[in-house]
Amino acid sequence: MTLFQDREQAFEQMFTHDEEARFRALARRNKLLGQWAATQLGLVGQKADAYVSEISQSLVARIVDEALVEKLRTDFEANGINQSDEQIREKMAELMTAAIAQIRSSTW
Repeated sequence: MTLFQDREQAFEQMFTHDEEARFRALARRNKLLGQWAATQLGLVGQKADAYVSEISQSLVARIVDEALVEKLRTDFEANGINQSDEQIREKMAELMTAAIAQIRSSTW
């Protein structure tokens, strides 16, 4: 292999690793978000587990993030809980930071 091919292969491996880590972090963030929302909604047991599963299985794209914000706000409103879109987005960002830390330390 040439030096250029070695560098190209190393870059591709780094990109793949970064994308996998990002996907795992987003999946973890969605699980944490579902747990937080279930707690806010007062869900316990199987209902909480089903809700967490529904949220955590959401695809991890920007458009889906906005759909999650809307779903959570709608669920909160239906249960008399006052959470603005901005509060939900702030929680999502907070949980993303936690998810990245957990992924990096491999504690989940």
